[in-house]
Amino acid sequence: MIKRVFDIFFSLFGIVFFGPVMIACGLAVLVSSRGPIFFRQERIGMNFRVFQILKFRSMVVDAPKLGEQVTVSGDPRVTTVGRVLRKTKLDELPQLFNVLMGDMSFVGPRPEVPEYVNMFRDDYTKLLSVRPGITDIASITYRNEETILAAAADPKHAYATEVLPEKIRLGKLYIDQQSIVLDIRLLVMTVLKIVGVEWDETP
Repeated sequence: MIKRVFDIFFSLFGIVFFGPVMIACGLAVLVSSRGPIFFRQERIGMNFRVFQILKFRSMVVDAPKLGEQVTVSGDPRVTTVGRVLRKTKLDELPQLFNVLMGDMSFVGPRPEVPEYVNMFRDDYTKLLSVRPGITDIASITYRNEETILAAAADPKHAYATEVLPEKIRLGKLYIDQQSIVLDIRLLVMTVLKIVGVEWDETP
């Protein structure tokens, strides 16, 4: 209950506070490449409920049809503006609306696409006992996920067999340890990572 109140209050605050930034990001996307401002994708939420995750579009139109669902560093589908949005994580700001609507929380295991949830369904039974989040331990650990996958011979295979299983393990670790104090700590660590401050201590 406390966590949901926290999510509602700070998502509303974030929408107002970052409103001008989101307007600027939306205009940058709109004028820099053909297509919609927002990217919507089906993800699996708490109790396996399907929802549409919101992001600023950082790739060309029909990008999912032009390559794999995983994105690697240097992916040609990413637009010039999109590279900046992804590097700064500004593309994630529209997820404040997902948090406000109850699809997501600020902190929780990152929501996955149906393909990977079905692949690890037993594991996701535990992970999806809570709302998925904008950030969590795995998001911080794999801040440079695109670079890691770019070094793999088969990025999709590497994600499914190496990266995702570790993300699932870290997601379970979060659920076992979750508290409002841990959530605040992870939010601070996420912001520090985005601005380039290294904090190697594991939550």
